[in-house]
Amino acid sequence: MDLTLDTREVGGRTVVAVGGEIDVYTAPKLRDCVTDLVADGAYHIVIDMEAVEFLDSTGLGVLVGGLKKVRAHDGSLELICNQDRLLKIFRITGLAKVFTIHASADTLASR
Repeated sequence: MDLTLDTREVGGRTVVAVGGEIDVYTAPKLRDCVTDLVADGAYHIVIDMEAVEFLDSTGLGVLVGGLKKVRAHDGSLELICNQDRLLKIFRITGLAKVFTIHASADTLASR
């Protein structure tokens, strides 16, 4: 399974829509995307995971690494995720307390 990344601007934040599987093989693609965005001055990033079918520990590591990168610039990295199986991973690992997780992209526009 391949990983698709689509970047857009919403309300002053950069939204990266991710599709497919975030695993040991595809996670570097997401990491490089976040690294490039931060290098280009995007410090408020939202990862839209609505089309993500699978997430492993490597993917979680990339998300945490991205959070560290933007926080170094007083930025933020938030998630859009409404899939129970992915939300369970965030709860079990304690990362649900670390990331702001939105149920849909609609809640971004209202902030």
